[in-house]
Amino acid sequence: MTLPQEELREFLLNKANQYAKKSFINDDPIGIPHAFSTHQDIEISGLIAATLSWGQRKTIISKSQDLMSRMDDSPAEFVQGCTKADLRAFDGFVHRTFQSEDIKGLVIALKKLLTEYESIGQFFKSHMDNEHHLGPAMIQFKNYLLQNGLPLRASKHFGDPSKGSACKRMVMYSRWMTRSNKEGIDFGIWDIDPAYLSLPLDVHSGRVARILGLLRRRQNDWKAVMELDSSVRMIDPKDPSRLDYALFGLGVYEGWK
Repeated sequence: MTLPQEELREFLLNKANQYAKKSFINDDPIGIPHAFSTHQDIEISGLIAATLSWGQRKTIISKSQDLMSRMDDSPAEFVQGCTKADLRAFDGFVHRTFQSEDIKGLVIALKKLLTEYESIGQFFKSHMDNEHHLGPAMIQFKNYLLQNGLPLRASKHFGDPSKGSACKRMVMYSRWMTRSNKEGIDFGIWDIDPAYLSLPLDVHSGRVARILGLLRRRQNDWKAVMELDSSVRMIDPKDPSRLDYALFGLGVYEGWK
């Protein structure tokens, strides 16, 4: 499907407006951080929900809520004050290949991070380098977690652009935290320019992007994320990740094949 650039721009922006509604959060993992009001609670609960975001959305939401309950529905307070005994609250937790030892290691690493940085967002901002995307910060974030408690077996849950990963969950998480909350969906709590955001790339969004001529690369990897970046930034350079709602809606709700 090939549309003239201006028609494609109008089509995608209209679709983004159609699907970027507050009701979007009702059956999406982003609803997990929407249960909280403080920035640190939002950051931590959002990271956990994004990390668990593969598989059926209903299950993702249920498992994320389970972890929030185990953290006494106060994720920031739990992380900052957790002891070895407190970590037993996660015993028996499993979501696909993400297990109790993984969440324990993540909490240990986040506890240390929050003693060195004001927030997860401050960590990301401090590690952006001179690139026009958050890839370098994602690499440093994963390395920091691994060096401070996250088990090596859990590294696959935090993508690495330097190894070709599309980093879907971290790209999605950074959109949640950075993009404006003007529609009542994303939070806009990170002091990072939304122009640096990428689009989460998966089977659905990749398929739609290729149908529309936004993406030629066949693999859903980091090179494809960068190619898609170039395409969507020509359409909306100030808020490119807004178009994630258009691709998601066309792929999931409208079933583009």
